[in-house]
Amino acid sequence: MTSPGNRKQSLEPLPARLLAQPLDFIVADHHRHRVLCHLCEKLAEDEAFDPDLAGAIADHIETEHAAHIADEEQDLFPLLKRRAKREDEIGRVLEQLTEDHAEDERLAARIVNGLRRRIAHPEIPMSAGLRRTLRSFAVCERRHLAIENAIVIPLAKVRLSAQDRADLAGRMTARRQARAARRSDTPRDDP
Repeated sequence: MTSPGNRKQSLEPLPARLLAQPLDFIVADHHRHRVLCHLCEKLAEDEAFDPDLAGAIADHIETEHAAHIADEEQDLFPLLKRRAKREDEIGRVLEQLTEDHAEDERLAARIVNGLRRRIAHPEIPMSAGLRRTLRSFAVCERRHLAIENAIVIPLAKVRLSAQDRADLAGRMTARRQARAARRSDTPRDDP
């Protein structure tokens, strides 16, 4: 897939080795979120429905995007709150980002449900509501990413110790390993 400017875009999982540098992993994941935004807008704008693209978006939201939110909400944000200094004034920023995540999850659930329904019933046109939801998700996500990249990540690079980063890497890795184990335990419908 390509974007404006002919740059290759991918929602492929990031290399596991990048987890050793958890802040770099999060920044790389933010790039994939921007790709996701572009693809959501593309799907919303195209008259012809692309079931492969819709499936890729739904799969990414259910797995990679969900893990990313957990990385931040369960690990990075609480750790940063503990390490930040009073003059960093990060509390309100993190509260806003947590509210954004709640909205992201609400929109993401609507997108996944709508796309899965649409894939299962290709004869039904994509609703105007689903198109709006795809666009809204992209707008909210881009605003959210801008704040994280401009404020949260630079502050984390300054405030988190090497041990904090190692702990963060361990928890992020464990989250992905648990997800992979659950996936491998799930029976497949393949013959």
